[in-house]
Amino acid sequence: MRYSEMLVPVHDFIPLSVEAEHVEWSKVQFQTKENLVPYDIMLPVPEDSVQVRDLLDKLAVLKLNEGLGTTMGCTGPRCVVIVRNGLTILDLIVNEIQTLNAKYKCDVPLLLMNSANTHEETQENQFPHSVVEVAMRLPCDGDSGKDGGCPSGHSDVFSVLMNSGILDELLSKGKEFVFVANIDNMGATVDLKILNHLVNNKIDYCMEVIPKTADVEGGALISHEGNDPVPDDPVRFVPLHLISVNEFKLIEIFKNFCTSNLWINLNAIKRLVQEDAPINAIWSFVPRSRLLPVEASSDLLLVQSDLYTLSDGLLTRNSARENPANPAIELGPEFKKFADFSRRFDSIPSILELDSLKVDGDVWFGSGVTLKGNITINAKSGVKMEIPDGAVLQDKNINGPEDM
Repeated sequence: MRYSEMLVPVHDFIPLSVEAEHVEWSKVQFQTKENLVPYDIMLPVPEDSVQVRDLLDKLAVLKLNEGLGTTMGCTGPRCVVIVRNGLTILDLIVNEIQTLNAKYKCDVPLLLMNSANTHEETQENQFPHSVVEVAMRLPCDGDSGKDGGCPSGHSDVFSVLMNSGILDELLSKGKEFVFVANIDNMGATVDLKILNHLVNNKIDYCMEVIPKTADVEGGALISHEGNDPVPDDPVRFVPLHLISVNEFKLIEIFKNFCTSNLWINLNAIKRLVQEDAPINAIWSFVPRSRLLPVEASSDLLLVQSDLYTLSDGLLTRNSARENPANPAIELGPEFKKFADFSRRFDSIPSILELDSLKVDGDVWFGSGVTLKGNITINAKSGVKMEIPDGAVLQDKNINGPEDM
């Protein structure tokens, strides 16, 4: 079966999920090769800048800006957490869109779907001189329009776009596709290769997935028959949310992980909402670099290190890193809050050759520190441990200064 002939009902694409305890495992099916399009087989991006401009002029970008930075001890939205060089997550996203528009003389609008919790502070961080159109606080389906916004995690993107009039506005401006992603996923950048594939193959919907490795929380894709809330729709793919797949001894079963990066044809959205009409869809097997969430201090250590370089709002992985996987980093509660994390590093250590890092206790890092291999640092209770300037630590289990 050709991918363009795969007809999938509307219910697949409203962001539903199932909890593990509600799954009838005898009725669960997992993705097959027929449902996945490897990223590597997609045609390269056209070299002609006019063709690239024409592609980009078909695109709008929608970032889901519903979460707060409470995991890192911040009171405001996660999008205003400083990621690198004094720039916030929102700064980097705006810079990316600005750069694309300036480079190719195109008009890619940036839309933010805010929640009631994130709207006001995000609005205060608008860019008055920006060429980027930022549509704030899209109203929910059924919203009175007085104060707008959705409770975090409860927005229905399709209905919001339709009922707010934004979908028709985008179509009137010649937009054909919207790229939807979580705002804190720094790997969710505009990918011309995927967009080109969708346009050329007339595909309505694409969900990006990656090989599942160390990911243990949520994001697994299954087709589920049991306890289906949608009548006469016996099999459909949904993300399965687990507290931990390890608890259900399913780590070997789940092979793919949903990045929550979606590419959707705007006309298809209109058909779905108005007529409940089927659309064609693919799941794209993308590089792991397409998933780079910034949700905790351990994520900040990754994106602020020499493992990534920053240019025009894009975090690019350092090619000098030989291991294709990112280091596994676990920082203790002393590093949880953004302010505490920042003051415990005179400078972010070099981690190009780091495989894993676990830090517990009152630990402070000097400047110019290099970490390699597998490192465990455990400060004894009531003892302040300082990693000296210029220290090079490789495959160490450190419990005191004598272990360095």
